[in-house]
Amino acid sequence: MAESHAAVVPVTLFDDVDIDHWQDKEDITVRLIQAIAAACEVEPALNAWFDGATLSRQLHDTVDLGLAVDSEEGLFVPVIRDVARMEKEAVRTRINELREGVKDRSLPNSELQGATITLSNFGVFAGKYATPVVVPPMVCIIGVGRLRDEIVSISGKPESHRVLPLSLSFDHRAATGGEATRFLHAMIQQLQK
Repeated sequence: MAESHAAVVPVTLFDDVDIDHWQDKEDITVRLIQAIAAACEVEPALNAWFDGATLSRQLHDTVDLGLAVDSEEGLFVPVIRDVARMEKEAVRTRINELREGVKDRSLPNSELQGATITLSNFGVFAGKYATPVVVPPMVCIIGVGRLRDEIVSISGKPESHRVLPLSLSFDHRAATGGEATRFLHAMIQQLQK
């Protein structure tokens, strides 16, 4: 994290997504991961690594998603490899395996390295928005805040809808604001399906 503070030029975008149409038992984490994978296809600039010494960006063909997992031993970020090719059930199974591996400290270092983009679902505890830390060489991290009910206007009438707050931090040396906003827009569109 010290390297991030010294090297990254962080910018964070904030937005909300209305998920009121989702089924009550929808797996939020899986949906978020699938939306990130879909957004990487639409705007691959954020599924990348950046080398500050050579000022070069390396785009990745596969989405190797780092999933921030809080534990009694601290924060761990195991990696779900090639998540874009996985079905919902396989994503959920892998999340459970990695969380269990963090809990019992059984994950090898190889499972904690090589992420191309990261998800931090901090809202399971508290918080609406955040400025997640971009850890080099990655270019982007998406933070998700606490699910809330919010009054929205639908055809001029107030309704209570379930809303998820999103925070996307990116390294502005490696990605433009346009790339970041297109990515966030693609993610929101996927979550609104």
